[in-house]
Amino acid sequence: MTAPLSPTVKQTHSNRNLLIVVVAVFVLAVAAAGGYGLWYILIGPASPAAVSAEAPVIPVNASVPAPASFDGTWQVNTSFGSMSDFSASWAGYRVQEQLVGVGGHTAVGRTPKVSGSMTLTGSIIDNVQITADLTALASDDSNRDGQLRRQAIETDTYPTAMFKTIQPIDLGSLPADGKIVSVTATGALSLHGTIKTVQITLQAQRQGGIIAVAGSMPVIFADYGFKGPNSFSVVSVDDHGVMELHLLFTHA
Repeated sequence: MTAPLSPTVKQTHSNRNLLIVVVAVFVLAVAAAGGYGLWYILIGPASPAAVSAEAPVIPVNASVPAPASFDGTWQVNTSFGSMSDFSASWAGYRVQEQLVGVGGHTAVGRTPKVSGSMTLTGSIIDNVQITADLTALASDDSNRDGQLRRQAIETDTYPTAMFKTIQPIDLGSLPADGKIVSVTATGALSLHGTIKTVQITLQAQRQGGIIAVAGSMPVIFADYGFKGPNSFSVVSVDDHGVMELHLLFTHA
């Protein structure tokens, strides 16, 4: 007949069993993270190309006759293009992050809810004002999008960003149809409740009555009073990023 185990031995066995369970759960979690990381690297969603690597995109099916006069007000048009290939009007961000079980990843979020206008007189562009609804920012991760509502740019508190030129842009001459030109726009960027004077490098081209503009500029988070978001799946986020935009204008 086997002698009953003493309370001390029973407690030792219980602690050992608990330790085994904890270790097993940890191993499974690491394996799952590793599996997710491998999936993300091999077949996970690729980050959209940076606008600086592409000319401004005029949607294939968008066709607007050239106006009798190019002078006057041009407004951001959101009825052309698609966000599936980013040929529509949008504004957004690009930030490098380190993810648990994945490693380096470029986070890209974009909002199609943009509005604004500019005036053209001869070859001079002036009175550019663009507003972006940051609450509509969408990336490849809904968790990241949710974090931005309460962290970093805090879209629940600061729902919009605005850029407004503070000096005219001289094109030199009105570009021919289909010709791509590069310019620098100097203006005031309002983000996270802070306004800074910035310069944005832009490329533009016209096709008929559509003017497509694409551009980007670096943004240091501390300049606007915030830092990158954090969560259980993020190891670290750079302290800077890139603001991007792609806009389609039509004559008002």
